[in-house]
Amino acid sequence: MELNKEVLDCMKALRRRLREEQDVDIRLSQPNAVGAMLDGSLKSDDEETRRLGQRLAELSDQPQRASATPLAAVEIPVGAPSGSVRIYRGQRIYA
Repeated sequence: MELNKEVLDCMKALRRRLREEQDVDIRLSQPNAVGAMLDGSLKSDDEETRRLGQRLAELSDQPQRASATPLAAVEIPVGAPSGSVRIYRGQRIYA
């Protein structure tokens, strides 16, 4: 995705509105900033925020999702090794 002035201006305006409405802090440097902004705009009751979300979806070539996509289920291994288990960045690490 190309970040030009029009995209950045739309992201800044949407970010400001989401912060005021929903107390959501999204940084433009986040790798998933556009997706988080699109999700926030879908949850908004304000028409202007929804319009900014639709404009950002058009500019970023990402379809605006009708609802939040559920996360994939994590498979638990049947024969889990014995010993200690810890979670590192969402992954099970068997020590």
